Amino acid sequence: MKLADLGEVEDAMQKAVESTQRAFNTIRTGRASASLLDKITVDYYGSPTSLKSLANITTPDASTLMIQAFDPSSVQLISKAISLSDVGLVPNNDGSIIRLNIPPLTTERRQEFVKLAAKYAEEGRVSIRNVRRDGIDLAKSMEKNSDISEDESRDMQDEVQKLTDKYTAQIDKALADKEKAIQTV
Repeated sequence: MKLADLGEVEDAMQKAVESTQRAFNTIRTGRASASLLDKITVDYYGSPTSLKSLANITTPDASTLMIQAFDPSSVQLISKAISLSDVGLVPNNDGSIIRLNIPPLTTERRQEFVKLAAKYAEEGRVSIRNVRRDGIDLAKSMEKNSDISEDESRDMQDEVQKLTDKYTAQIDKALADKEKAIQTV
């Protein structure tokens, strides 16, 4: 990745935080949420299609997801995709509507989800550190090419580090919030 200025460094770090937050949203917390199904793709007429583009997903209560396909002929395909996915839910298909009952989480399952959230957070931190490395490399190369002075290069590197600290703290806070949500019974 080539970065042109600090604005691009900050944008890239913000995208890493947003990506981590989207990953957190796919982890169950014991309550029904349509975002649990974000990663599911259905083989619809030979092409992988996201579930959200094939069906309306609602949460009639805290422990149920209801999926109503736009095309009734795709209900079986959606049901199969959910069964084969890693969400760990069994679809109840009545021919037109698919219901997913969200069972209460066991202590062991909660601990697995906390570990998964920590893994997603670390991936986000790694992304931010990669952007930091690119930003610092940019500052050093600009200094080497005499585009900026040594002091400006040091200031730019310090600013990149401040951005890194800011966005890493955002990921840490999001992780703490997600862990709390997962552990709440």
